[in-house]
Amino acid sequence: MNNKVAPTPPPGLHIETRCIEQIPLDERHGKAWHLAPFWFTGNSVLTTLVAGFVGPAMGLGVRHSIIAILIGVGLGTLCLALHANQGPRLGLPQMIQSRTQFGRRGATLPLLAAIFVYLGLNVFNTVLATDAISSLLPGPDARWFAVLLGAAMLMAMAGHDLLLSVQRWLTYLLIGVFGVLSLAALLLLEADTAQRSIAFYWPAFFVQLAAAAGYQLGYTVYASDYSRYLPASTPARSVIVWTFLGAAGAACWLMSLGALLASAIHGPDAIASLQQLGNRFLPGFGSFAVLASVPALVGIMALNCYGAALAGISALSGFIALQPGLRARLVGIALAALCSYGISLWLPTGYLDSFNAFLLLMLYFLIPWSAINLTDFYLLRRHSPTPERNWAWPGLLAYLGGWLGMLPFLSLGLYEGAMVEVLDGADIAFLVGFAVSALLYAALMRLDAGWRVPASPARHDSFHR
Repeated sequence: MNNKVAPTPPPGLHIETRCIEQIPLDERHGKAWHLAPFWFTGNSVLTTLVAGFVGPAMGLGVRHSIIAILIGVGLGTLCLALHANQGPRLGLPQMIQSRTQFGRRGATLPLLAAIFVYLGLNVFNTVLATDAISSLLPGPDARWFAVLLGAAMLMAMAGHDLLLSVQRWLTYLLIGVFGVLSLAALLLLEADTAQRSIAFYWPAFFVQLAAAAGYQLGYTVYASDYSRYLPASTPARSVIVWTFLGAAGAACWLMSLGALLASAIHGPDAIASLQQLGNRFLPGFGSFAVLASVPALVGIMALNCYGAALAGISALSGFIALQPGLRARLVGIALAALCSYGISLWLPTGYLDSFNAFLLLMLYFLIPWSAINLTDFYLLRRHSPTPERNWAWPGLLAYLGGWLGMLPFLSLGLYEGAMVEVLDGADIAFLVGFAVSALLYAALMRLDAGWRVPASPARHDSFHR
């Protein structure tokens, strides 16, 4: 790859014309530090707050809940930051990179998992944003779903530069709003008064840890989507550090605030709890804070529509000849918004239990893919993708092997693995899944002589088609 310095693009925002193809060097722009506010705002949403309810809802004390949150966020965000570093090196969206490990058609497996994550997160964000608006403004939910998803769709259609700019400017508003709410919580709430028992409970600790890690891993499926425009010369350390600081900082903050709320308020509701807390601290501020949370939710909904479109186009292009461009991206975004709207109408009213189950499912789907992708990029091919086969069996078998390794340790709804009882109910499936997938992939790749042949830059063209 030619490492010449890319020219500075003209000032102002432009509608993105690229889709899933590799970004040329002369279109690279931006700075690594822009990733910090981008990911900070992406995590400064009410959905992140709700992820902190999990431990206290199971009787875990706020101190142990926060420890679990810090560990889980740290593990999940480390994977996110390592994936984000792939953007400047390859110039490609995150999920199309899976073709290297799974094959052109085999990549459909992780791509479908990614679409599940995009649409699932979009549904919960849409419902939360609607609840926030409906608490102050009248109107049927279906109408607000359409308005919010319509706004998110338009943002996503404008593309990369607008999404980064909106996220960056929202950071200032969100720091102020959640700063005041955090101060109010510390002054007005009494921790650990809502739980029936606050004795340390390993299963609850690991469920909260897994929920925090799974929530952060949910962002890995579009990590390099927003770093692929950075110049190829951007230092890896800068990309990793700025991504980690922004994403982990907001997640640790809001999940910890959520844990405090859940430990002090019986049956906490993210919208009502914040509104009451803010109004007690400063009359009218709670209502303002609830409305101020909506733009950030719309922003992350736009990211999910954008990511779902890229993943869907990547999956289709493995089976049919496509020339993906602006039109394909716009159609994909519209379809993602429409699917999110339809699913939002069906989500049950008590969505917290559904959200907890979704976080765990998201973790289980993404852990094997993340382990395989990072092992391949950092340890085996060392940043050099190879031309794709239709089916790359090492990746596919390692993904399925990771799932088989997790099965005895899963604790999800009606299914409970044999090892869960041995571990007194603790769910460590994600740790097992990551280790099994990574080790199995490395072993299978050593049996495949093709992995030893480094790819030349001229052979990256298969990513463009």
